[in-house]
Amino acid sequence: MVTLKDVARSVGLSVTQVSRALNDHFDVNEETRRRVKEEAARLGYEPNISARKLVSGRSGMVALVDTKYPGLTSDFLFFEIVAGLSSEFARRGMQFVLHVAEEEDDIIAVYQKLVGNGSLDGFVLTKPVENDPRIDYLTRRKVPFVVHGRLPGGTDYPYFDIDNRWVAVESVTRFLDAGHRRIGLINGIAHFTYALARFRGYCDMLEARGIATDPALVFHGHMTEEFGYRSALDMLETDPPTAIFCSNVLIAAGVYRAAAERGLSVPRDLSVIAHDDALPNADPAAFDPPLSTTYSPLSESWPPLAEYLTGAIEGRPLAEMQRVERPRFIDRASLAPLER
Repeated sequence: MVTLKDVARSVGLSVTQVSRALNDHFDVNEETRRRVKEEAARLGYEPNISARKLVSGRSGMVALVDTKYPGLTSDFLFFEIVAGLSSEFARRGMQFVLHVAEEEDDIIAVYQKLVGNGSLDGFVLTKPVENDPRIDYLTRRKVPFVVHGRLPGGTDYPYFDIDNRWVAVESVTRFLDAGHRRIGLINGIAHFTYALARFRGYCDMLEARGIATDPALVFHGHMTEEFGYRSALDMLETDPPTAIFCSNVLIAAGVYRAAAERGLSVPRDLSVIAHDDALPNADPAAFDPPLSTTYSPLSESWPPLAEYLTGAIEGRPLAEMQRVERPRFIDRASLAPLER
């Protein structure tokens, strides 16, 4: 069996240097990391997790905990998250574990059990909520974690996020500048912080133009095509909007379907903008007409999340493990000036 010493001897580096390169430590330059990984792959080296834990006190295992919900097994977005994180941690020689809790489980009790057995080095947290008890618990226990998203106000933990408020502000501003005043929002689940940031951005921009938020034009729920379809049908029933902002492309697909069923044309009768996570099989450019979007590929989240959790485990400075990216706007053909 090929050992770490064999790889070190082959590349002419110390065992420590090779180990740090294989585990993507921040103090190893890219060329050294590439050379070591290529040689390790050529030699057929596989890390021994049990031996690594004996030496370092770490298992090389991290986890994502989620709660079972209706439709989980068909939730395409969920599996994109799991697959992306698993792949990225595997690149770093780490094992990624998924734990799905029952809906009735006390989520903190689940974390207590996982932390208590001592087999995990840290956690990835997704879908944070205000006053998130997971963040409070892991912080108090001094357990390393990273958050995909962030809480409003100050944050003293590692995270990677996009500017979700900007996503709504940019979209609603474009509608307003095109003359629209009745603007709908079909958003994610209301208590998730990304959905809250988008809702606040939506409300703020309407208020800035002297327009009151109409509760009949705001829907929150699981971001699926079916949710978008049913929400849009309800909106279009009476006093319909002339524009709708959708929190993802799947929702927008449902809106397009509902508009067609109501005999409405996009964008002549209804303008639509969505946020695009660049999910496979959900290409906004293939919509008819092509869909205008704020664009930020979900896949770009996995490397920083893996890097920051690794850094948290190693005790890196917090300032190196916090980042917010602003998406960019892609103007296609689903937005038109209001002609009424």
